[in-house]
Amino acid sequence: MTIRLTWKRVIVSLLGIFAFGMAFAWSGIFNVAASSGHWAISNWFLHWVMRNSVRTHAAISTPETIIDRGGMVSAAGHFAQACASCHGAPGVRPLPVMQRATPHAPDLSVNAREWSDRQLFWILRHGVKFSGMPAWGADGRDDEIRRMVAFVRALPTMTPARYRALVAAPVAPASLPAGGAALVARCTGCHGTDGRGRGQGDIPILAGQRVAALEAALRAYRASERDSAVMQQAAATLDDTQISALARHFAAKPGLEDRPAAAITASRSQRRAQQIVERGVPRIQLPACASCHAPGKPQPILTGQRASYIAARLRHWKGDGKENDARQSQAIMPVIARRIPEEMIDPVARYLAGSGR
Repeated sequence: MTIRLTWKRVIVSLLGIFAFGMAFAWSGIFNVAASSGHWAISNWFLHWVMRNSVRTHAAISTPETIIDRGGMVSAAGHFAQACASCHGAPGVRPLPVMQRATPHAPDLSVNAREWSDRQLFWILRHGVKFSGMPAWGADGRDDEIRRMVAFVRALPTMTPARYRALVAAPVAPASLPAGGAALVARCTGCHGTDGRGRGQGDIPILAGQRVAALEAALRAYRASERDSAVMQQAAATLDDTQISALARHFAAKPGLEDRPAAAITASRSQRRAQQIVERGVPRIQLPACASCHAPGKPQPILTGQRASYIAARLRHWKGDGKENDARQSQAIMPVIARRIPEEMIDPVARYLAGSGR
C-alpha cells in the first residue's frame, strides 16, 4: 500500500513528534542527575557543537592582541583562587566534588594544547553554556584575559615548582597579630610580602599608600563597583574588619611617597607632561592631576607608583565606552583620561610616578 505524502500529513507528523517530545519532558522520565553521566553519543554531540561554536566565534569576534606574557603572577594568583578547584594545577589536584560534575572540568595541562590562543581567549572571555565554565568575572578587562591566556598556554609544560613560585610569597608570621598571617597571605602571592608587587608591571605598589585609598579600593572591588575579575574574586569574602587590617598593614610599609613628583623638563613631551600634571590644559578642559593627587590630598598617592601601572589604568579608563557623569566621583577618571592625548599617556604616567618604573 502506498501512502501519499501531503503537506497535511507532514504537519500532523511534526506536531505529533513535538507533542511526544513535550510529553516526555513533562513526564520527568529523563534523568538529569549529574551522577548518570551522558550517553556516549550525547557527549560526542555536545562537544562537537561546542568546538564548532568556539572555532567560528573566536575567528570573528576576538581582538587583535590576545596574549600577554608579561603578567604571569597576577594570572597565576587568579587561577589559584578561582580556577584550580575545578581544573587542578601543576602539583595540585582538583577538588573531588568538582570532578563529579557532568561534564567535569578538563585537565588544562592536556586540554590547553587542543585550542589556539584566539580560541582560549574567546572561551575565557565568554565561558561555555551548560558546562559550568563561567564568563570572565569583569567586563572590559581584556588585559586580564590576555595574561590568563598566557598562563593557560604555559600549563602543559609548567612544573609544580614553577607554579608554586608564581603563586606563593611567604609571610613572616612573627610580625603580624594572631590570624593576620593567613589574611595577608591571601594578598602576598601577587603583591609580595613588602607590598611592592613582586616587580610585576601590571600589579600596583601598595606599600605606603593611604589607608583610606586602600580601603576604598577593596570595598569597591567587593561590591563589583570597580572592574577586575582578579581583585573582585580576592575581595569578595573580605569583611570590613579584614579590609581595614589589610589596608593598615600595607600602608605601614615603606614604598610610595606623599610628595610632588620631581620636575623633569629634558624634552618637549616631558614638559607637556609636567604641564598636564601641575597645571592641566584648560583649552581641552583637562584638569591638573595635582589638583587631586598632590601631597595631603585624599586621592591615592602616585609618586613612586609603577609608571606602567598608571599608564595601563589611564588607557583602561580612556577606552571605557560607558557614558559617565563627571559629577559622580567614581566616573571622574574615565572623563579625565579621555581628554589626555594618547601620545601623552606614557609621559604623564612617568612624570606622576617620578621615575621610569
